[in-house]
Amino acid sequence: MRLARFLALAAAVGFAPAARADVLPHPLFTDHMVLQRDTAVPVWGLAEPGEEVTVSLGDATAKATADKDGKWLAKLPPQKAGTGHTLGIKGKTSVELKNVAVGDVWVCSGQSNMEWSVNASWDADRYKNQPQNKNVRLFTVAKRTSTTPLTDQKDLKHFSSWAEPDAGNVGGFSAVAYHFGNHVQRSLGNVPVGLIHTSWGGTPAQAWASAEAMAAVPELKYYADAAKAAKAPVGPGSPASLYNAMIHPLLPFPIKGAIWYQGESNAGKAYEYRSLFQTMIKDWRAKWGNDFAFLCVQLAPWHANDADGVSWAELREAQLLATQQLPKVGMAVITDVGDLLDIHPKDKFTVGTRLGLSARELVYGQKVVGSGPVYKSMKVEGNKAVLSFDHVGGGLTKRYGTLNGFEACGADKMFRPAQAAIVGDTVVVTSPGIDAPVAVRFGWKNYPVVNLFNSNPDKKGGGLPATPFRTDDFPLTTGGLAAPAAKK
Repeated sequence: MRLARFLALAAAVGFAPAARADVLPHPLFTDHMVLQRDTAVPVWGLAEPGEEVTVSLGDATAKATADKDGKWLAKLPPQKAGTGHTLGIKGKTSVELKNVAVGDVWVCSGQSNMEWSVNASWDADRYKNQPQNKNVRLFTVAKRTSTTPLTDQKDLKHFSSWAEPDAGNVGGFSAVAYHFGNHVQRSLGNVPVGLIHTSWGGTPAQAWASAEAMAAVPELKYYADAAKAAKAPVGPGSPASLYNAMIHPLLPFPIKGAIWYQGESNAGKAYEYRSLFQTMIKDWRAKWGNDFAFLCVQLAPWHANDADGVSWAELREAQLLATQQLPKVGMAVITDVGDLLDIHPKDKFTVGTRLGLSARELVYGQKVVGSGPVYKSMKVEGNKAVLSFDHVGGGLTKRYGTLNGFEACGADKMFRPAQAAIVGDTVVVTSPGIDAPVAVRFGWKNYPVVNLFNSNPDKKGGGLPATPFRTDDFPLTTGGLAAPAAKK
């Protein structure tokens, strides 16, 4: 009777009977993989219903019994960082996964600037042909959509395998993720770093958040309603479609954090992104059951059909607010990396490195400067606006020529070009014809040309650009009034 039930189940899920009798680990578990250190590690997969499965890693073992659907999950105790392990999975048959590492795992997600490959970036041949760091491991989730969260392992045949980097696979991997992983791993010494790349060009943030998370936020509920009404097949821009197919299947694989490069597709609704972006971050953390670090890339300068427009500036502000309103959220500012004519700037090394600096400071507690200057406060002294900043590093500085990118307004709220000068750790702003400044803006354009940085103390980070900002809370072009940033 038990065999008959097993054969029926095997037929239902599309495996041949002989193959279905084998213990099948989830596709995330392959040779060369990285398991998250210092936390209990769930290992799961399929077996015959009622079958006992033993998982081992060195001297650590854990057992589980497959349920009526053949699903099992065993939890190994926390492990220290290391390499050269064998992960054994034994039931009636056995699987041995070789060259397994224990270290830190990062999810790397977003739209095309995260998907952008090493091959398509600057110095591709240099990075592909250099000696590769075998303590960095690569995994790419294939593109797929779904109207419901994928929970059945049979739906994940599109998953790839973990790999050590080499000249043959680095070129097709996410350039931002690759450079981030190498920068972080080198700073950690003997701790391996695993990169799970799951991104899709041109996709909006609502595709990467779960329907239930958006349903709980009144202004986002219409996305949840659209997801609920969707019929397969759905496109990659459909609400929740990429969360369902490209994030949910990773659960509950433990991770150290996530890096995120996205926002271009939401710039037309930048005010809404304030809520949507933070909802997605909190959603992922809730699903993983871990308030892991979340590091984003602020949008690079681009004309966006109007170089002097402000929708991208408003989206950058939404990204900045997430770092100020949520714990353990960092941001890489890349105002010096943009391309007026190309939405995909080719210098991904700088982007990945700046994400790495943010991780080293925010996540790993290293004494580096991981952020450029961030506006803190303004006081008015006669016709001068005196701006103070956090994250000044070794001090404020400028690149090339005069300090630029500043505008000011008086009581009429009409912004005019302003002169700015660095005075100690402040910037003093004046504008002809404005006797009493009311507000100042910096880099407040789709394509800002700005040059305020912090200095590089002792070669430990720093030398990073200031984030664009505004001191006012005037209405936005993308809707809504701007609430002042709430400090976390």
